[in-house]
Amino acid sequence: MTLNPLAHAPYDTVEQYILDWTELIWAEGGIGSIPGMYHENIIVRGASGVSTGVAGVVRGSLAKKASFIDRIGVGEDVIWETRGESSFVSHHRVLHSGGQSEVCSYGPALGLSAVSRNLPVCLVVDGLVTEEWVVRDEWAVVAGLGHDPVAVASASPVALAPLGVGGLFGRPAPSNPVVSGDSGPRPAEHVEEAEFLLALWRDVIQARRFDRVADFYSRDSIVHTSRNRTVTRVDGVRADLLRFLAPFPDATVEVRDIAVHSSASRGLRASVLWRLTGTYSGLPLYGPVTGSPVEIMGVSQYEFEAGRVRQEYRIFDEVAVLAQIEAARQH
Repeated sequence: MTLNPLAHAPYDTVEQYILDWTELIWAEGGIGSIPGMYHENIIVRGASGVSTGVAGVVRGSLAKKASFIDRIGVGEDVIWETRGESSFVSHHRVLHSGGQSEVCSYGPALGLSAVSRNLPVCLVVDGLVTEEWVVRDEWAVVAGLGHDPVAVASASPVALAPLGVGGLFGRPAPSNPVVSGDSGPRPAEHVEEAEFLLALWRDVIQARRFDRVADFYSRDSIVHTSRNRTVTRVDGVRADLLRFLAPFPDATVEVRDIAVHSSASRGLRASVLWRLTGTYSGLPLYGPVTGSPVEIMGVSQYEFEAGRVRQEYRIFDEVAVLAQIEAARQH
């Protein structure tokens, strides 16, 4: 499907729309330009809750920029697909580095620097972002800047139960995300790749068939994940998936949205927005188990080699996970 150029105006391409807007807001400090990019009633879904309205986006961006004035973000990739003639979804990976310049919710600036990744997913309709799913590796930020993730989570406990059955996503899981996900119907393109990723999440991760990791990942695969960790090769991927699920042995994982994109410069890449729900009743990775419910919003991006995953970026917010567990402890 051909995308109407007005969908990413005034920029020539979707990549320019995403990267240049990001540069204007975060590198150049153009906070006041946000209402020109975001719908006035935008829904922002984050790891710790849901907010509505562009005013909140401006307010949060102003505080974050003031606290991290020297922190620089580099756009690593923009994986996008059309969602009709005048809409598209963008899965945008950003590598951040730098320090803390002012006091923030974590505490005072300690003169240290941190490296982390963000993976926002944006639904853009007629040139405006109408819904955003924001995923950050907040543990890497907090720890890298010299703060204690446990103390930060304890000071800001999060209870998601009031959001209801749909949780952070606000709607039931898509019945077939290869056809239509949370961002809307997919084009009838790259179906094979989308089905491959759905099978990975269904037949390996949800089914706990870690013996099948080699069916989906190449021998020399590389996975970058939360806490700015990197694991390599099939054995490393298998061990990391076990670590990912072991704290939540009854977890259900859902593929919520898929985007696949191919370009001459970068080749074929794909991205998955996913949800994990379960109880903290297994491996005590976050301290003594509580048996309390946990919801995780995450994004995984994939690069391929000979029909298997060569490189993955699996990002989620472990500080938000811990904040949910801390809410149960403090209840």
